[in-house]
Amino acid sequence: MIDIRRAMKSNRTMKSLTGLSLQKFYNLLPYFELIIKEEKAKAFKNNRDRQRASGGGAKHSLDSVKLQLFYILFYLKVYPTFDLAGFFFDVDRSQTNRWTHALLPILEKTLGRRCVLPERKISNVAEFVMKFGELKDVFIDGTERRVQRPKDTKRQVKNYSGKKKTHTIKNIVMNDESKKILLLTPTLHGSMHDKKLYDKLSLGNSIPSDVTQWLDGGFLGVDKTHLDISVVMPKKKPKGKELTQKEKEENHVISSIRVKSEHAIGGMKRLRCVSDIYRNKKANVEDKFMVLSAGIWNLEIEKVA
Repeated sequence: MIDIRRAMKSNRTMKSLTGLSLQKFYNLLPYFELIIKEEKAKAFKNNRDRQRASGGGAKHSLDSVKLQLFYILFYLKVYPTFDLAGFFFDVDRSQTNRWTHALLPILEKTLGRRCVLPERKISNVAEFVMKFGELKDVFIDGTERRVQRPKDTKRQVKNYSGKKKTHTIKNIVMNDESKKILLLTPTLHGSMHDKKLYDKLSLGNSIPSDVTQWLDGGFLGVDKTHLDISVVMPKKKPKGKELTQKEKEENHVISSIRVKSEHAIGGMKRLRCVSDIYRNKKANVEDKFMVLSAGIWNLEIEKVA
């Protein structure tokens, strides 16, 4: 069994193994422990006719809540195969598989209780104002993740991204000036263009007109289809022509401000579960990885009171 005491002595080591500093890990631990207790109480209530006494059977190798939290954060940050995780934790790969899928929803509930998960959908302007207050600027960008080439022909076509020249899945991410991820759209196939996804989710109708949206070239045209929104994006080079020196300088200024979006997405992708090629087989895990990565990033950049 892996010994985590060495990791607990170094912020650098802890961040490299879990994505969280020691302080943020210990901040999250009591919430995680509370959720586990609640889940155990719920399971006991729903299974009163059990024949084996509570606590019977083989002992759990992850014998402490701290180790359980460390394991699931380690899995997301390092993204080992179940064989490799089993080697590190001295168990069979089937056991690490069970641990992972049991602890993922508990971690999601924990981050939700900790109020660091992003919103998944904003339906209208009133909801935006209620959830985010009087923001003046939001930074919106699409992000793609590579997936294993699907065997099904229809899925191959759906997941093929002309931009990345490979098979991907996609989300749109919205963050604020502090790089906190406010909104993460549902995970969709990579062939969908950023602007098409923006229109499909009605983002233009959900953000107040006095909130400036900082976008990249992938959203070209949203200012024409949504006339009542405030948009800033780099100017695209006209076909067969060149941008003027002034336009190039303006693009440089816009990009230097809009880079906050790249930093927020890069913060999520410190976790290899969303930067490596996605390989899990269970349904909806690809979406859960993005949600958890956003929550872990939001927790890590949160200022300590």
